[in-house]
Amino acid sequence: MGNVAHTGERRGVYRVLVGKPEGKRPLGRPRSRWEDNTQMDLLEVGCGGMDWIDLARDRDRWRGLVNEVMNLRVPYSMGDVLTS
Repeated sequence: MGNVAHTGERRGVYRVLVGKPEGKRPLGRPRSRWEDNTQMDLLEVGCGGMDWIDLARDRDRWRGLVNEVMNLRVPYSMGDVLTS
């Protein structure tokens, strides 16, 4: 997602990432968007009030936040298996 944030607002892939679908929606709970999931992840690591696009433009800081979220998701023992 960080590389998409660097592309700018005029690119199609950026509009897909942050856009809202048009037309009638099906019954039930609205679908989650990538942006919604990103906002929830930022809340978990204590950066809830920040704009994720601005964070993603700072590659080093974004990489640190992604690693922090991944450490919340993947147990430490499993992380050792994945990096070996």
